[in-house]
Amino acid sequence: MAEPLNIALAGLGTVGTGVVRLIETNAELIARRARRPIRIAAVSARDRTKDRGVDLSRYDWVDDTAALAARDDVDVVVEMVGGSDGPALALARNSIAGGKGLVTANKAMIAHHGLELAAAAEANGVALKFEAAVAGGIPVIKGLSEGAAANAIERVYGILNGTCNYILSTMEDTGADFGDVLAEAQRLGYAEADPTFDIEGIDAAHKLSILAAIAFGSQLRFDAVETMGISRVKAADIEQARALGYVIRLLGMAGVDTASGSPRLFQRVRPHLVPIDHPLAHVDGATNAVVAEGNFMGRLLFQGAGAGDGPTASAVVADIIDIARGEKSAAFSMPAGELEAMEPAASGHRVGSAYIRFTVPDRPGVLADITAAMRDAGVSIESLIQKGDPDQDGEVILAIVTHPGPESAVTEAMRILDGSDSLTAKPLVMQIIGA
Repeated sequence: MAEPLNIALAGLGTVGTGVVRLIETNAELIARRARRPIRIAAVSARDRTKDRGVDLSRYDWVDDTAALAARDDVDVVVEMVGGSDGPALALARNSIAGGKGLVTANKAMIAHHGLELAAAAEANGVALKFEAAVAGGIPVIKGLSEGAAANAIERVYGILNGTCNYILSTMEDTGADFGDVLAEAQRLGYAEADPTFDIEGIDAAHKLSILAAIAFGSQLRFDAVETMGISRVKAADIEQARALGYVIRLLGMAGVDTASGSPRLFQRVRPHLVPIDHPLAHVDGATNAVVAEGNFMGRLLFQGAGAGDGPTASAVVADIIDIARGEKSAAFSMPAGELEAMEPAASGHRVGSAYIRFTVPDRPGVLADITAAMRDAGVSIESLIQKGDPDQDGEVILAIVTHPGPESAVTEAMRILDGSDSLTAKPLVMQIIGA
């Protein structure tokens, strides 16, 4: 058998210790599949004394994480420090510049700096791998860049954040409101103490921008992802969606828009109403799922655990095995210099139906004001639902589903109603996806 592939691990949190445990548990199987042993040469983390549930005494401990990039006995650096910049980015740059392969689960760093790192990896003849950065243990990056490589991908979309999916599906099951379910998710460890990146859609936007670059051969444009999270979704919205035959899911959605003549990149993360007969409607809990539609393959569904030490560590080690086999293909499926610079696509001309929830005072004339705004903006109403009796503040929930039409018309209706005394809160607009 060939010489071992020596790796250094930076970051020993849940995933980092999962990588150690996996390599130790499946060492013989991994060596056979990689055609050489995988050997941990060094590890680094902030706290040497912390009990991580694995025996690290056999590995060389390095206090200065940055020093891993300079070690002669390391072939590949595995970065699990986290953060888009700072120590993680410095380690990534120095590792690649030093001729070492880089494996990372850091979606924020790849979303912000992936193009730079990919170009550097190509220039230095080393591999850059980040399967674990998107959808945990689901091999969606490999599926798109290898399994679907012969297809023109028309659209990629899916459930990219397990925390949000857990919250929304639990709201469905229990009828509880957002704040109560978030608190429970934090208690159970599904949500961070500061859940902003998850519940406001930023984490999903990082992942979507990476998938879009691979799917469409475009340069990364995280800055152009239209992003809205789930913090404004109420139990009443879940209830109304169910009555209409839908569930609510936070979806990331990307495609190439040619309406203006030149290709433009459409990227959006926001809650959607999903028909109950759509595959994504049945993805519950902390599960992730990605749908890719290609011109010859049709619709593919990738589904599985989107986080956790086991699934994410599995994706990290799979990348290490690829490098051990000599795999050094382009990080984004084609050379970094060939990725197309696409301008962001405007969404106003996109045609579809929408669910709009209004919170209104319980008094005459409110409905007339809203329907007049819809009429003036050219929005056709398919159905209207008012939730029972007013609440303790004298407010009523009013939900409207529109007929298919341009999104710009709904935007104009919201502009007309902005500041109206017929509304007591900003309306919530959610698009409805087709089956």
